[in-house]
Amino acid sequence: MKRYLIDTRVWLWLQSDPDRLCDQTRAIVHDVRNGIFFSAASAWEIAIKYRLGKLPLPEPPASYIPDRMRRSGTSPLPVDHAHTLRTADLPDHHRDPFDRVLVAQAQLLDLTIMTADNQLSAYDVAVVAA
Repeated sequence: MKRYLIDTRVWLWLQSDPDRLCDQTRAIVHDVRNGIFFSAASAWEIAIKYRLGKLPLPEPPASYIPDRMRRSGTSPLPVDHAHTLRTADLPDHHRDPFDRVLVAQAQLLDLTIMTADNQLSAYDVAVVAA
């Protein structure tokens, strides 16, 4: 089984506009042999953007996220101290704190990040372009 960490934007596309994903990404997501993880950092990012009015959703994040995770077969990935502390050791290729947590999680847990953000490939982490 290959294990992937889906970033916030790609997870949102998977829920609302899966045709935006490239064929390779759709194949990875739909292959039941793969583990697709969704970080609590991404859930937090969605909640913040929703609260600020920057991300319209059909329902509040507290119900939207668990429901869509279940429907899409994505598994939760908690954020722990090791993940957040690892961000201090990362080079400053990317200033987004949520993406930095995802990079740290991918490094520590040997996950491949599924992303549309080209900047993440500057880190020492496997990336699949979405």
